[in-house]
Amino acid sequence: MSSVSTNTVNPVLRVAPAAPAEAAAYFRASLVFHADVSDVAAALSAEGDPGFVVLDSRSTEAWDQGHIPGAVHLPTALIPEQAEQLLDKSVPVVTYCWGPGCNGATRSALALAELGYQVKEMLGGFEYWAREGFAYETWEGRRTREADPLTAPVDAENCGC
Repeated sequence: MSSVSTNTVNPVLRVAPAAPAEAAAYFRASLVFHADVSDVAAALSAEGDPGFVVLDSRSTEAWDQGHIPGAVHLPTALIPEQAEQLLDKSVPVVTYCWGPGCNGATRSALALAELGYQVKEMLGGFEYWAREGFAYETWEGRRTREADPLTAPVDAENCGC
């Protein structure tokens, strides 16, 4: 017999979920600020203009190691002085950095927003771009890694989410 009272609430429900309308507003707002790797890749691979530009906010050494094809390279520290030379304020920008353990994309998105750009952050960064098996460019040429089955579906074109 368990010594835990049946009245004890588990850690998941210790703080009650938000009301559905409040939850919908929160998750809608999250999508205003974020895009995921698969959606960015799909938009970039479709015919025509995707309607946004991708910005890699990492160092030159990181850029040379690998970056999304067609991305603009602009390290975060250089955004205030160079953004207007490289980006059009009428075109939304999707920023990325190394990965989920790095907030460089968030810092670059903030810097761009403060300059008047429409901006989203790409969740997962370059790490998940490579882990999901999307092509990337290095100083040596184009590369592709086998998709990691923990981040991308095996034998399917998309994850269905």
